[in-house]
Amino acid sequence: MSDYEVRDNTAERRFELVVDGAVAALAVYRVRDGAVHILHTETAPQMRGRGLAGELARQSLDRIRDRGDRVVPSCPFFAAYIGEHPEYADLVAH
Repeated sequence: MSDYEVRDNTAERRFELVVDGAVAALAVYRVRDGAVHILHTETAPQMRGRGLAGELARQSLDRIRDRGDRVVPSCPFFAAYIGEHPEYADLVAH
């Protein structure tokens, strides 16, 4: 795979996975009541099938954990990812 990075674009309120300088996948969020509400995840059509959304979810959740925040996975992709990766279940705000 090409070089990539995951960044928290706070101005746009989204986590972005950048491949070769272009946003290949993103997760839109809002912060409310001390929790990061993940609202929507999308991957550029030409970048699908490479596991980028999963990598975006993993690194985004790691950053949320590192900041001491909680997560509300309103996005079906993030909800499924957390369901398949129980090591992140403790981050879910109830």
